[in-house]
Amino acid sequence: MRAGKLAVAAAVLAALLALTACDTDKSAQGSRKGEANTGSKVVAPGKPGEPAKTLSAEDAAKAGRNDTPNSADFSYTQMMIVHHGQALEMTKLVAQRADAEPVKKLAERIAAAQGPEIGAMQGWLDSHGGARKQSGHDHASMPGMATTAQLAQLRAAKGKAFDELFLKLMITHHQGAITMATEVLSEGNNVLVEEMANDVLAQQTSEIGRMRAMA
Repeated sequence: MRAGKLAVAAAVLAALLALTACDTDKSAQGSRKGEANTGSKVVAPGKPGEPAKTLSAEDAAKAGRNDTPNSADFSYTQMMIVHHGQALEMTKLVAQRADAEPVKKLAERIAAAQGPEIGAMQGWLDSHGGARKQSGHDHASMPGMATTAQLAQLRAAKGKAFDELFLKLMITHHQGAITMATEVLSEGNNVLVEEMANDVLAQQTSEIGRMRAMA
């Protein structure tokens, strides 16, 4: 009698396992079918101020970015070389005329960052056939540039007076660079120029904070 009950129980268990396996298989098939119908999705970031878009993998591949430089890219690199050049001109005065050690160290950091950035921008222009603007370029078209009179005043200053004027002029200078970088991120098209502009934004925003703490 007991053996008969065990046999029935075994048969019932086997039937349940078979039904479970069948349901699992159908669920897996349905999931795979749903994935096939839905396809992979890719979130494509929009340009500054524009929302991101959700694209299929196929559409994302078709929408591959064309990063051919435009006039904004060339204008930015040409003018930023001149802009950085003035910053280096100002930092060269610091070692002999500044009073505060933090100001001297700041000037060293600015020179160490902007010198290589000038080289990178010159290299970019060379590889893309763009002419370089000369140092006599109209400074009024570049935000934050110190005037000839302001530079003469800086050269004549010494000690704490120099420190105060240097920080004042350099904060304005950095703010101008941030304005230029922000504009090219909105209007430019080249990926490398975008990367250089982002570096300027990050570096000079941080340095403005340091200078304001010293001023």
